[in-house]
Amino acid sequence: MGTVLRGALRRLRPPRRGGWPGPPGAAGLRPLGGGARGREENPSPSLGKDRADTVIIGGGCVGVSLAYHLSKAGMKNVVLLEKSELTAGSTWHAAGLTTYFHPGINLKKIHSYSIKLYENLEEETGQVVGFHQPGSIRIASTPTRVDEFKYQMTRAGWHPTEQYLITPEKVQELFPLLNMDTVLAGLYNPGDGHIDPYSLTMALAAGARKYGAQLSYPVQVTNLNSRSDGTWEVETPLGVIQAKRVVNTAGFWAHEIGKMVGLQHPLIPVHHQYVVTSSIPEVKALKRELPVIRDLEGSYYLRQERDGLLFGPYERQEKMKLQDSWVTNGVPPGFGKELFESDLDRIMEHIEAAMEMVPVLKQADIINTIAGPITYSPDILPMVGPHQGVRNYWVAIGFGYGIIHAGGIGKYLSDWILEGEPPFDLVELDPNRYGKWTTTEYTAAKARESYGFNNIVGYPKEERFAGRPTKRVSGLYDLLKSKCSMGFHAGWEQPHWFYKPGDETGYKPSFRRTNWFDPVGREYKQVMEKVGVIDLSPFGKFKVKGTDSVKLLDHLFANVVPKVGSTNISHMLTPRGKVYAELTVSQLYPGEFMLVTGSGSELHDLRWIEEEVVRGGYKANIENMTDEMGVLGVAGPYARHVLQKLTTEDLSDSSFKFLQSRHLKLSDIAVTAIRISYTGELGWELYHRKEDAVALYSAIMEAGQKEQIDNFGTYALNALRLEKGFRAWGAEMNCDTNPLEAGLEYFIKLNKPADFIGKQALKQIKEKGLKRRLACLTLKTDNVDPEGNESVWHNGKVIGNTTSGCFSYGAQQSLAFAYVPTELSKVGQNLEVELLGKNYSATIIQEPLVLTEPTRTRLQRKGRSPKA
Repeated sequence: MGTVLRGALRRLRPPRRGGWPGPPGAAGLRPLGGGARGREENPSPSLGKDRADTVIIGGGCVGVSLAYHLSKAGMKNVVLLEKSELTAGSTWHAAGLTTYFHPGINLKKIHSYSIKLYENLEEETGQVVGFHQPGSIRIASTPTRVDEFKYQMTRAGWHPTEQYLITPEKVQELFPLLNMDTVLAGLYNPGDGHIDPYSLTMALAAGARKYGAQLSYPVQVTNLNSRSDGTWEVETPLGVIQAKRVVNTAGFWAHEIGKMVGLQHPLIPVHHQYVVTSSIPEVKALKRELPVIRDLEGSYYLRQERDGLLFGPYERQEKMKLQDSWVTNGVPPGFGKELFESDLDRIMEHIEAAMEMVPVLKQADIINTIAGPITYSPDILPMVGPHQGVRNYWVAIGFGYGIIHAGGIGKYLSDWILEGEPPFDLVELDPNRYGKWTTTEYTAAKARESYGFNNIVGYPKEERFAGRPTKRVSGLYDLLKSKCSMGFHAGWEQPHWFYKPGDETGYKPSFRRTNWFDPVGREYKQVMEKVGVIDLSPFGKFKVKGTDSVKLLDHLFANVVPKVGSTNISHMLTPRGKVYAELTVSQLYPGEFMLVTGSGSELHDLRWIEEEVVRGGYKANIENMTDEMGVLGVAGPYARHVLQKLTTEDLSDSSFKFLQSRHLKLSDIAVTAIRISYTGELGWELYHRKEDAVALYSAIMEAGQKEQIDNFGTYALNALRLEKGFRAWGAEMNCDTNPLEAGLEYFIKLNKPADFIGKQALKQIKEKGLKRRLACLTLKTDNVDPEGNESVWHNGKVIGNTTSGCFSYGAQQSLAFAYVPTELSKVGQNLEVELLGKNYSATIIQEPLVLTEPTRTRLQRKGRSPKA
């Protein structure tokens, strides 16, 4: 270590808690980002009004951005309440990084909007924001990291933001102070940079006031009372405001606001440190500002700060520090713009890595070390949107990267609130992805992991293991856990693939085919030729009954309501005609239904249904049975043979038809059996009490010995459904797609009498004609397969994107769904799909690649020979 830096570390005396003299730009301190401090408005500790359309709780950059966007869009009564002063909490001490990069497809839109807003905010509001855009470079120092960059580049082609994979020579040209010994490549975003968070927030505040929002502080919210009409009473020491909705943007106080309404938001503050150096001669001599670098192996970011450097590391999970006492005991009263004691020992290995990568640091003095709280959710992504179970309560909380998210999230939430549906799909940010299974212990374990893994390689099919298993395990978990590789789905453990002697077991991530590839082929063959069993317990399961249940479902779903004893696949659409959800609907008794959705959609769908019940005044009761009910799938040509041994009920094709449902007993165990299978093969889904899972599974496995029954997991299920042309919600269909372009016309009954949600919009979409369609592609690849979101090329241009893909074990080649322009969607059309930096030839095929079992059976009855 350089002697000067060693000396600096010894000399450094971290500020005592409460001893930090103020935000960047306060007396004696220059603002981070090098910009002039924004003009601070005088605080207004008064309510001003006793009614509001929206009350926003929290005056950090996210809350102020929402106030700005709502008022600018025309909402008249927007009130923001801040307990101390604007930017208190995590905003004021943030490093202020801005980047177009994000591995999440639609989160790129959030980042892009934020940057475009920040570029013009000074002109609009008259407030200096200190925005610098020198670009940023992510450094690849290993071949695996180069693969990751190629993986990310194929997802950048169909987005408008600039991103390039650059050579070491170009990296050095852009950042001449780097030690190039280990640099193999860079991922370069020219529009990236950093902004002064304090000035940004003050500019947004000025804009919010300009358009009519009221920002009141210091005003503490002391309680929230929900009224029977869905409005809120927001209690403060200065009086009560009645609001149509409240939005929790309270940062590390968000947990306490949540407790006021009976929610335990899974959030925990993390200690994040960054270091600022004094002036460095080599930096001062540069003709232009250095781009921000992110040394992913060293796990830190580094940027220019005036004539010095600022760098912030992410410690390993065993070293990093949580402020978990705030979760159990609450944030200390009066905590606002204070800091924690810094701990340089925790970040020493990162400092040494930074000095190796940027050698001028060895002679630098440290002038400031900032250690402040940043609020993390378990998966590091924020929680944004309306909350299930509490009417008109919205959140925008858990921002590990609040500065870059603030602008886009303010716009996104504003549009959602004003229009009644999200402008695009961000289900990965849905606050309802967490449930009662998300304990404080789980949150702490995952936040520690997420912080420590901040810069690890992001593989496809990624699994992270901290905090697992939760209490949310199926009845078969203990029986199966040693036999398979488990995946994590909304708190559940679910088998991805099963081991056999000779297999390389465990989680072995890769950008190419890895240890699961052959076993999944074996399971595919098991289902196609014999019979397999899969644990489907993570499905979301609801019971709906009541006087208006039929009328409710007829309004919610675009399909007809199934008759008693029948099941269908139905879609809930948004008012604009987008696909909000896909469920199977079964009418078990007159007026009593079972609704089934995917594991990740449980509370997402339940919130939508519950809100429609209230909005329409329907007399219907919704009961969430997800945790009480297990599900087994049995599929394959011998599925009927096996199950028939366990019941006196007639399971023949003439007696128990496809898409029928009934109650029966298997080996004296009560089940609700639905003849349906996402494999497309002969099969049933068996819904049962969770406590009966082991007995039911054991009886089925015993009965199937002659048929050589065996297990299969979700990886094989995915390959089977893709071959059959089955769409998946969240991939082929979501709030970015309409059902007509997704090829779901069969399930959409535009001629049914009921005016279902989205019907009128869908008629207009149909009348105007489609601009793109979902197509099925086969690809000629080598040791890599499509996953989804890859760029699709034609004549040297990106013309679309894949939605999901896999290796087809039936066709022995890669298979993918992709959205392409209508004029390029015909069967036989040749295209290219980019995978890991290489374009592979692809051809649109007539789907499905493999006919489903019901279709094959129907064709055989007509004397035709179906393709298998």
